[in-house]
Amino acid sequence: MEALLPPASPDFAAFGATLRGHVILPGDAAYDEARKLHDPSVDRRPAAIVRVADAQDVSRTIRFARASGLELAIRSGGHSIPGHSTVDDGVVIDTTELKSLHIDPAAKVAWAGAGLTAGEYTKAAAEFGLATPFGDSPSVGIAGLTLGGGIGYLVRKFGLAIDSLLAVELVTADGRIVTASADENQDLFWAVRGGGGNFGVVTRFRYRLHEVGLVYGGALLLPLTKETVRGLVDLGAEAPDELSIIAFAMPIPPLPVVPPEAVGTPSLMLTLVYAGDPEAGAAALAPFRALAEPIADLVGPMPYPAIYQLTEGGEGEMPPLAGQSTFVSDFDDAAIDELLARHADPSIPFVFTQIRPLGGAMARVPADATAFAHRDAKLMIMVLAAHDGNPMPVIGWVADYLAKAFGDKRTGVYSNFLHDEGEARIRQAYPGSTYERLAAIKRRWDPTNVFHRNQNIRPLATAG
Repeated sequence: MEALLPPASPDFAAFGATLRGHVILPGDAAYDEARKLHDPSVDRRPAAIVRVADAQDVSRTIRFARASGLELAIRSGGHSIPGHSTVDDGVVIDTTELKSLHIDPAAKVAWAGAGLTAGEYTKAAAEFGLATPFGDSPSVGIAGLTLGGGIGYLVRKFGLAIDSLLAVELVTADGRIVTASADENQDLFWAVRGGGGNFGVVTRFRYRLHEVGLVYGGALLLPLTKETVRGLVDLGAEAPDELSIIAFAMPIPPLPVVPPEAVGTPSLMLTLVYAGDPEAGAAALAPFRALAEPIADLVGPMPYPAIYQLTEGGEGEMPPLAGQSTFVSDFDDAAIDELLARHADPSIPFVFTQIRPLGGAMARVPADATAFAHRDAKLMIMVLAAHDGNPMPVIGWVADYLAKAFGDKRTGVYSNFLHDEGEARIRQAYPGSTYERLAAIKRRWDPTNVFHRNQNIRPLATAG
């Protein structure tokens, strides 16, 4: 990490006069709102929040912060699980106003500003019958989501978000504005496809677009039993590439189609997209529907952006949660028994186990083609549980759950779903030679670790 200078009194007024954007300071009317993140428990007070208007503003802000000895944090959608997108007493580069979007429907490519959310981009692309694979929530910023990999409702059909990334415009630690692609700065382009925000501030992304019009999608709510979980895992592994599923073992949410007496009881909710002919989608879903009498069946033909409505409604309604995630190679009967026992544990008022069958297009990319090395992962599991303001006991409960359920079947972790879990877990996100290659690229592009508020890859000179 770069050694910071002794505390000074930066002239934010003079600095702000050099920008097209604007600086928000403590005491300003907009400050308290501007410093909020998606997770309300993250409560930090930056010395300044810089709402940048272009890459030149980002460059000036990096140079100013470094000259002033102020720590930098980078914010896009504000969904960083550990709260890395803000900082006490430092400078936040806030890219939320970088919302330019140019779609070329003939070439099926788009240049997108780093301040766009997945929902904003997806809605605009859908006007042309096109889409880029992102995640499962409309309010997540495309920047952090893409830089970590991007696993969502098109992952089996079109792969990760980074598999559709063609180029980035990026501002480096010394303030240079560069382009990285398959033809320019290839090492940097490899690193930003999965390596997070370690290498600079991306201000624009160039994506490939895919034809995605009417899909067969929605939510299928089943009772939570050994048979339904077994069926999900087995059928999910054999499903056609067009079908991507994100399943949730969780209490039944209050929905108009759910009887009031069923709300709060354990369920297995499959949210899904079949990116193809709706009739073929209905056929692909038939074995899942046959697992049990559905509690609710909200699946049918729909425009692709409508899938985001399933998560949009629940944002902000959850209790404080803590948890952990992992890739796993197998989900055997003992793991299912552990899941069922944990969801019946009266000591935890709310527990949520997410199960994502992977494979398909994601798995056909070589593991060393990008910094996302978990191409052969069979499933991704995330467990979240409610706490009363003290997350530590619940974190221990979740860790014990995952250890007992999966043991040595755990094969790594997705960097975008990591909390502050230490160096060993970061190395699980970037296993083997992936970490060493990233550390070497970090040494070239950010040798003093200016960009360290992330799942940090230390420059090779200090890695050990």
